[in-house]
Amino acid sequence: MISAIYDSPIGPLTLASDGKALIQVEFDGGKYPLPQYDLGNDSILDQTRRELDQYFAGKLRAFNVKVAPQGTEFQRKVWAALQTIPYGATRSYAQQAMSIGSPKATRAVGSANGRNPIPVIIPCHRVIGANGSLTGFGGGMERKQILLELEQGGSLLARAS
Repeated sequence: MISAIYDSPIGPLTLASDGKALIQVEFDGGKYPLPQYDLGNDSILDQTRRELDQYFAGKLRAFNVKVAPQGTEFQRKVWAALQTIPYGATRSYAQQAMSIGSPKATRAVGSANGRNPIPVIIPCHRVIGANGSLTGFGGGMERKQILLELEQGGSLLARAS
């Protein structure tokens, strides 16, 4: 396992690879600290950086880097469902619970989203409250708002100036 720091427009992201897939993306000051690995580089980390560059430039709508999030079977099911939310779209926690066949599991879905070890690439930021409000995000509400604005055609460059 190796990691690298990616300087993104929403702050530094720590990327981690097992050599076969991306296993973590961690926000600086994230809510749930993840395991730390020695700094290094491999083709997975290179691909992730290239794709993040394109995403933040508004040129990439779907990530292709292989991901392997570590979690319970339920969490992995929730995270797989997150990857089906189209770029620029949002879903409620209740809609996500229904999409995995567990309509009463809204709170559990929210908890699994909060534990997503590969945010941005596995787009938990696309899940919002039933009333359209922004709720819960391990990277903080400001980052969630920025990511949603980017996917709605906003510019990260305007925020940087």
